[in-house]
Amino acid sequence: MKFSRLYLILSLVVPALAWGGDTPPKLDPKRIINASNGFLKEREPEMSAEEYALYEKVVTSLSANPEFALKLLEAMMTDKEAPSPAFEFILGNVYYSAGQTDKAETRYLSAVKRYPNFIRAWTNLGVLYYTGDKYEQAKPCFSKAITLGDHDPATLGLLGYCLERTGNIVAAEMAYMQALSGNPENPDWMEGLLRVYIQGKQYGRAESLVKSLIKLQPTKAEFWLAQANILIAENRKLEAIIMLESSLGAGIAGPNELNLLGDLYAEQGFNTEAAEVYQKIFAATPDVGERKLLYFAQVLTASGRLPQAEAVLGRLKGALSPAGRLTYLQAESDLHAARKQWKQARKILEELLLTAPLNGKALLSLGRTYAEEDDLIHAAFAFESAYQISDSTYRASLELANIEIKNRHYDKCMEYLQRALSIEKTDAVEDYLARVKTLAGKNG
Repeated sequence: MKFSRLYLILSLVVPALAWGGDTPPKLDPKRIINASNGFLKEREPEMSAEEYALYEKVVTSLSANPEFALKLLEAMMTDKEAPSPAFEFILGNVYYSAGQTDKAETRYLSAVKRYPNFIRAWTNLGVLYYTGDKYEQAKPCFSKAITLGDHDPATLGLLGYCLERTGNIVAAEMAYMQALSGNPENPDWMEGLLRVYIQGKQYGRAESLVKSLIKLQPTKAEFWLAQANILIAENRKLEAIIMLESSLGAGIAGPNELNLLGDLYAEQGFNTEAAEVYQKIFAATPDVGERKLLYFAQVLTASGRLPQAEAVLGRLKGALSPAGRLTYLQAESDLHAARKQWKQARKILEELLLTAPLNGKALLSLGRTYAEEDDLIHAAFAFESAYQISDSTYRASLELANIEIKNRHYDKCMEYLQRALSIEKTDAVEDYLARVKTLAGKNG
């Protein structure tokens, strides 16, 4: 992109609901600083004759050899008379180009203090703060430059970003809109405005804007993802599926888009399609795809869609990470348990526990397979082991309470229920405890 003066701005990555991170507009700050080494007649302070003579000698080397230029300019500072604001401005530029930003800041501040209407000194000071992620400090500098007459779209856009980052969303929206009025197809400011619209839940405006961004940059997957998320926010999930399918068909969709599409398929009950998309994720990003497929299989099992769950697990067998293998065994055991195949489920859990003996979930599942066959002794042993593991103490307490009530050990049952309530209080468990206390009183 080319600007009329000062700035070179690069692209952003814009978050939309579940989309991406907030990367600021990137600058070529040295180009900005060097481009401001000329002067605007009748709008800026002038140098003394001696300063200007020195300036003419070093101006050609300001960008090529800032260290050399700096030595010559600093020699001027040995004079008793204070340098002009214009000379301090140029010196600030050279300090910035040489990487001495603290000294550059000092010179810019001095220049604007002595000559408050020095537009480009305010702008460069804003750039200095902006490139140091000091958005709160950059904001009034850009605002002052604009008040004084700097209406460059880039300055307005940078002000918009600083306002956005410091929480002034209404003002940020206005700044981005003014930036776009001068440069209507600048994607940086369009993306900034998109973020503002989404944060303010102005989904109608956001949708219109993201469509324009897709038209400008159709191969950027994040814009397709942004539109899909906007449609989801408006509860237009089938339209979001169509949008993501289009990005997939065009070869644009990446892992994030596939992930969302798979989740939408799963939610809408399109199990075959969801499994196929998760398989694509698995091929591109094995760790993410593995987790998605395993979780999907567990959801299918829990909802009673057992043949579909078995088919999903079949896609993973033999191609698992060590952590994925444990989850796979748990999911396979859950599938057998859902079919009331207790022995098969138990055999798989025992294999899992050989590798992970402190896996609370597996111990709970093992106890349930015994409980379902009314083998309360082995069930209690498994639940007691799960009880010792913090992540499974709550569930194990309830399971052990159920066993003790069957054995009419009311005091022991109450102990386990009280332990559960100490972890999480629920009306259901409190009612259960009250009933057990009544039973204990009747049989006391």
